[in-house]
Amino acid sequence: MNRKQARGPKIGLALGGGGAKGLAHIGALKVLEENKIPIHCIAGTSVGALVGGAYAAGLSINEMIRLARKIRWNDLGRATISKLGFRDSARMEEFMQRYFPVTSFEKLRLPLAVVATDICTGTQHVFTTGNLTRAIRASCAIPGYFTPVIEEDGRMLVDGGMVVSLPVSVLKAMGADWTIGVDVYPFSPLAKPPTTFYEIYFQAVAIMGHSSANHSRQQADVLVIPRLDGVGWDELERADEIIAAGVEAMQKALGACRRLLKKKRPGFVARLRAAFSE
Repeated sequence: MNRKQARGPKIGLALGGGGAKGLAHIGALKVLEENKIPIHCIAGTSVGALVGGAYAAGLSINEMIRLARKIRWNDLGRATISKLGFRDSARMEEFMQRYFPVTSFEKLRLPLAVVATDICTGTQHVFTTGNLTRAIRASCAIPGYFTPVIEEDGRMLVDGGMVVSLPVSVLKAMGADWTIGVDVYPFSPLAKPPTTFYEIYFQAVAIMGHSSANHSRQQADVLVIPRLDGVGWDELERADEIIAAGVEAMQKALGACRRLLKKKRPGFVARLRAAFSE
């Protein structure tokens, strides 16, 4: 799909946050592409922004799978001595600059919105223009783990999942008539109590992300939830298994996705109301 005017309804795809679990987005995209379900715009939070950005930048599904199999946390950040976080994520930008065919929003093959959180105001900040790699880095800046991204105007940005882990509402503002949401953040209770600060912290982040997505799940016209029970947010080495879960979940949703293409587009007033609703 490219930026040419679409015939029929515009379908938007929301890709949520969830660490390594977000590799399931690649499997979901694979199924949509193979079954010729057109996607006209993408909104992504955190890893959803990374995967959505790679796809919008022109990487093929096979290239994305190849990178998913090799990427590790050291490719995304390095330990740092800072009061703002444990790891500096400059390497994440370097990684994207190395592998993405283009690195600005204006050169993408389809419209993309990347969601970050303004840590001072607690509001979402949506990138749709400018430097793609810096926007994605901001969207992925897990508070406390990665240092924040600080804009030229002093705005401090962190992971978009703090305010909206599944950015369906952003798609409406982009002009999508119908939306597909891929949620990789369903909360999984721990089998036993955490024993380290690290485990407590990331379980708390998971709870917040799951809670922030509740309203968005209701907004999506088609909601896809890959089965990722037992998969940790940091288990990048399980890429093939995670991608397969995305494939399976989207295959089950194909019928619902195809029905979106046959639905009549909402009227102008309805589209305007959706674009400005939360």
